[in-house]
Amino acid sequence: MKKRSDGLYCTNVYLGTGEDGKRRYKSFYGKTQKEAKLKADEYRLLMNKGVNLIDAGESFARWAELWLRQKSVGVGHSQRQNYERSVKKLNAAFGSVPIRDVKQMYIQDVINQLYICNPETGKPASKRLLQLVKQTAQQIFRFAINNRAVEYNPADAVTIPTAAPQEKRRALTPEERQRVLEFDHPFQIAAVLMMLAGLRRGELIALTWDDIDLDAGTIAINKAVEFIGDVPHIKTTKTESGNRVVYFPDALRPYLHPAKNLVLPNAQGEMYHLRQFKKKWEQYLLDMDVAYNPERNSKFDPHYHGLTVIDHFTPHMLRHTFCTLMYESGVDVVTAQHQMGHADVKTTLSIYTHLSDDHARDEMKKMIV
Repeated sequence: MKKRSDGLYCTNVYLGTGEDGKRRYKSFYGKTQKEAKLKADEYRLLMNKGVNLIDAGESFARWAELWLRQKSVGVGHSQRQNYERSVKKLNAAFGSVPIRDVKQMYIQDVINQLYICNPETGKPASKRLLQLVKQTAQQIFRFAINNRAVEYNPADAVTIPTAAPQEKRRALTPEERQRVLEFDHPFQIAAVLMMLAGLRRGELIALTWDDIDLDAGTIAINKAVEFIGDVPHIKTTKTESGNRVVYFPDALRPYLHPAKNLVLPNAQGEMYHLRQFKKKWEQYLLDMDVAYNPERNSKFDPHYHGLTVIDHFTPHMLRHTFCTLMYESGVDVVTAQHQMGHADVKTTLSIYTHLSDDHARDEMKKMIV
């Protein structure tokens, strides 16, 4: 072992012969002989375990790029964008660091900084986003482990702050459900199909009348749209479980009037673009508020700045309402999973568990002491 002019000790590990026939070595340095030897011994140990140490020297960003390329096969556009956003956040913090040198604390710091403030929104990141960033890091390291570049996954030890804001997807109240059922509007068919059949927005926009069997009381969900930018593109359903047959209740029948082609066409008779759908949805809620708000003369009233009587609800809230209605009707969780098109019964079970907790809390409020 040699001592360099800068005071560091240097020792070499033999790597073998290169393509040019020359012997190859890797150097390790330390302030003491013991430190340099320890680094070299750790390297030899990893070599003996078969870890691909040359690839481990590649940056985290390079491994993330390779993982993204593989992960993108068969993944929807929106999911690819989610992965890309997560990778971008991780790369900004330690993308240039060799993947073997990335520690748990680096990933945890990304999570903690996002928890304080997400630069994209100026607000604390949601728990869902934090989980996505962590899961992305986990998958990248799992990919590197499978390729023998590293031997452990530092992202597994990362924790999500318990106080991170969590999006609450509520179900519509009985009064709100009734308004959806009784308010006559061109977009009513969209609302009732999501509320009484549990369709996702993309499934609804792609739905044709040929998919609906009135005699059998079923809706065949075999396609959906995904938006690339603003433009809809037909794709297969989200998962194999998303390809399903939904049995709809008799309450839906009065709203189904078969015609040609799309169940919910835009003004041109085509599938809605994303901005068109959002604009139409907001117009639907506004029209409903005008109809039920005695203080509001017109949706165009420039002088009205009072409260709305219709709380804003989203298409996904209607789908959540469908799951709630199944729970309240005693539908078992496995049947509910199929009707919702959930890939994992745990997703349905988590909703049912939450609803059960809410029900128990409401029931205990009735207790008389």
